[in-house]
Amino acid sequence: EPFPTEEVVNGIKENVGKISNDSKAGSFAANAILTTDTFAKEGFLDFEIGGQTINIAGIAKGSGMIHPNMATMLSFIVSDIAIEPKVLQKAVKKSVDRSFNVITVDGDTSTNDMVAVLCNGLAGNDPIESEEDERYPLFQQKLEEMMIHLAKLIVSDGEGSSKFIEYKVTGAPDESIARQLVRAISDSSLVKTAMFGRDPNWGRIICAGGNAGVPFDYTTVDLFLGDNEKLVKV
Repeated sequence: EPFPTEEVVNGIKENVGKISNDSKAGSFAANAILTTDTFAKEGFLDFEIGGQTINIAGIAKGSGMIHPNMATMLSFIVSDIAIEPKVLQKAVKKSVDRSFNVITVDGDTSTNDMVAVLCNGLAGNDPIESEEDERYPLFQQKLEEMMIHLAKLIVSDGEGSSKFIEYKVTGAPDESIARQLVRAISDSSLVKTAMFGRDPNWGRIICAGGNAGVPFDYTTVDLFLGDNEKLVKV
C-alpha cells in the first residue's frame, strides 16, 4: 500500500499550530503515538548541574514485537541541557544499551524502531564538551534513568502479558556474557510458562542459562527468586 504522503503532510500542517508549553501537551503527544498500546508512556525528571536545573522528559510507544534490541517501539526524549552532539550521541548509545536494548516481550523482531534525544541548551549551563567533563556522568546516569523508566513501561504493557519479570546476573566475567545469560533465560519458553503459572521451577532457569552458549558452571550458581523486597534462595 502506497504511503499516504498527502495525509501526513496535511496532518503536520494542522498540528504545527497546536504546539504548546502547556503541561498537558506532552501527554497529548504520548497518546498520539500509541498503536496497540493500552496506556500512554511518559516520564519527567530534573536535577542540578553546576547550580543549573536540568530537565529531561520522555515519551514512548511499544507493546508487541519487542526483541531483541528495541524493535517495534518509538521513544522521544527532550532536555534543555547544553551538550555537544557527539558527546550526547555517546550518552544516548550507552543509555539505550542498558535500557531499550535489554527488554523483550515476545521474541518477535522488527526494524521499525527509533530513539531520538533532542537537547536545546536552554538550561543555560556551560556546554558539556567531552566525556571527561565531571558533569557528564551525572547527565548520562539521569538519561539512562529516564530510558529505563520508559523501557519498563513498554514491558509492562506487553501484548498478552500478565507478568513483569526482571533478571539480574552478577559475578559474570564480563557484561557481554551476563547479557547472553539473561537473554537465554528471558527468551526461554519453558521459563515463561513457569512464570505464567507462578511455578518456581528453578531447574528451567538453570537449564536456560546452560543453553546460553557461554561458559556456565551450574555448581557455582546461586539462584534467587521473588520480588525486589524479598528474594528467596532456591
